[in-house]
Amino acid sequence: MALTKNFIETIKARADRDPDFRKELLREGVETFLSGDAETGKAILRDYINATVGFGTLGKAIDIDPKSLMRMLGPSGNPKTDNFVEIIKYLQTREGIHLKVEAAIA
Repeated sequence: MALTKNFIETIKARADRDPDFRKELLREGVETFLSGDAETGKAILRDYINATVGFGTLGKAIDIDPKSLMRMLGPSGNPKTDNFVEIIKYLQTREGIHLKVEAAIA
């Protein structure tokens, strides 16, 4: 499902003014991806990237073509582990946070 311009602008506006929202959006994307819902996790990460750094800047920072990044995080994309780690590492650094994995009782 394509996002409306209004939705994208709303996410960007909130991310611009609310650092806690940005951090939570990044955390939620990674957590959702790692919990096994890769499709939703990638969608959240795309929203985060579009609302913050953008694929062009991210691609330059981690030396991956922006179009390749968009495909990796697209609905049928399957990012290699090393690429995914580089993406998350850069986004964490840029956001000034360090995400950690904790065991939880299922």
